[in-house]
Amino acid sequence: MKRLMLLALALLLPLSAAAGKYTTEKDIIYRKDVKSERCRLDVSYVADAKDRPVIIWFHGGGLTGGEKSTPQRLLSQDYVVVAAGYRLYPEAQVRDIIDDAAAAVAWVVGNISKYGGSTGKIYLAGHSAGGYLSAMLALDKHYLAKYGVDPDMFAGIVPYSGQMITHFTERASRGIPETRPVVDEMSPLYHIRPDAAPFLLITGGRDQEMLRRYEENAYFFEMMKYVGHRDISLYEEEGFDHGGMVAPGHLLLLKYIREREN
Repeated sequence: MKRLMLLALALLLPLSAAAGKYTTEKDIIYRKDVKSERCRLDVSYVADAKDRPVIIWFHGGGLTGGEKSTPQRLLSQDYVVVAAGYRLYPEAQVRDIIDDAAAAVAWVVGNISKYGGSTGKIYLAGHSAGGYLSAMLALDKHYLAKYGVDPDMFAGIVPYSGQMITHFTERASRGIPETRPVVDEMSPLYHIRPDAAPFLLITGGRDQEMLRRYEENAYFFEMMKYVGHRDISLYEEEGFDHGGMVAPGHLLLLKYIREREN
């Protein structure tokens, strides 16, 4: 576990000049069996780039809000960035939302080579609810198995302040208060296993995060190591709250990919 003081770096680092080279294809329908405008994704890529790492980004919003958007800081090093939308509760149940995320990932696996991306270099990432979705897809294999994808193929899973117990929206749907922790099949912690893809966990400062999110991730980190997972790291961004940790998180994600791909 590592504690970081990133305030000056996160706020002062300019956007990458590489962002101007990108083309974005928007509102691609990734599943046709569900009639929802939210089941769409945007692909940002650099023309003529080949075999590039791919970041699939799931937005936050508690599974009840938020919109797909492409983090501009991630448009770097000619990486392909996919911003995926998904249905929200109560239009869809949490299991259906995870299934949307799985369908989006499966679309990427089947199509991203057309945009210069490599299927062997896919990173799942997202903030808050998006981090929860990334972790659930990585650990509970049945969601992606439905689409013929094995999540152990991915190069890395990077939840930003992701919920590691059963998501509070799922608990609320059952009448369970947000302050009562639950760990069942709807939680990443329930599915920990030693053979999962590599993980980079990022949270805000333990005293600034919402509902002790740092402690959830710290426990997940320790339990993954306990069962024998050998490629997992946890970074705590001191001084950053739940929302403020996103910008420095992007710097950590880019650094993580550079180190793994070089």
